[in-house]
Amino acid sequence: MSDPLVLVLLGTDVHPFDRLVGWVQRWLADCDGVQPRCVVQHGTSAEPTSPVTGVTFYPHDELQRMVRAADVVVCHGGPATITECRAAGRLPVVVPRDPALGEHVDGHQQRFARMFGRSGLVRLAETEDTLRAALDLAMREPAEFAVSRADVLELTDAPARRVGDVVDGLIAARRQAQERSPGRPGGRALLTRRARAR
Repeated sequence: MSDPLVLVLLGTDVHPFDRLVGWVQRWLADCDGVQPRCVVQHGTSAEPTSPVTGVTFYPHDELQRMVRAADVVVCHGGPATITECRAAGRLPVVVPRDPALGEHVDGHQQRFARMFGRSGLVRLAETEDTLRAALDLAMREPAEFAVSRADVLELTDAPARRVGDVVDGLIAARRQAQERSPGRPGGRALLTRRARAR
């Protein structure tokens, strides 16, 4: 049996996420018994040191293959990454970026990850201790971090429709706001185009 694979995905954001790299490296150094292989797609963050394998970016197809091959995936709180992990059959351990630490421009990852954590769609880890506990559990009980085929099918159908509905609603609301506010960017242009059309 091969050593378990821990895949860590930091995303493509320009803000470094060195905190997560450090947490994973310290956990790996303290591992007793099972010694997992660890690969970190670090992007603009600090490249991890041995024994962790660092990759700046994977092509998308290779990234998907790695997610499917991993025993556990640790990732940032980006909605697309979380969705792709679940679609590949993995319950991700999610460490959202913290804007207060310069890891992102706002707190959307924290809000999204907390919402998904409450619903059981991710294993939320906002502290080093909760990350360690999740990784220790993954080494003992890897099945806890698998998403069933039925859940994958549900993820790719109903939620996609819900996301589409939300996006459609946001677009409609923006258009209405622009029509009511000619002084806002886009609003005056819209009114001008309508006036010319009459």
